[in-house]
Amino acid sequence: MKIHPNELLFYYNPSHSVDKQMRAYAKAVSNHVNEINIEKEPITTTGWRSILNLLNLRPKDLLNKAHPDYQSKIAGKTWDEDSWLTILTKFPHLIKAPIAIKKNKAVLCITPNIILELD
Repeated sequence: MKIHPNELLFYYNPSHSVDKQMRAYAKAVSNHVNEINIEKEPITTTGWRSILNLLNLRPKDLLNKAHPDYQSKIAGKTWDEDSWLTILTKFPHLIKAPIAIKKNKAVLCITPNIILELD
């Protein structure tokens, strides 16, 4: 698959209103946005490992710890690295913010302006 040099990969959940707003920012930053709906296009554990390496984060750093599903299914248990990756794969709705990747740089879009760091 050929990728445009200015392509921005945008991993988001369209059911989250903040993700929709961040998608608009992504389109303002790049003319070539490849939107990946994480609810409909599952990411493998290998894919998550690659994304986390670019972000320089741990799997649990991506999760919304206040979400009821996190509290009932994940909190209070001990998980190893592979288990955390499986959690990301099985529960993508727990990701707390969209992820933008451009030219081997990635950001967790907690605030709208952070996406500007990719230019």
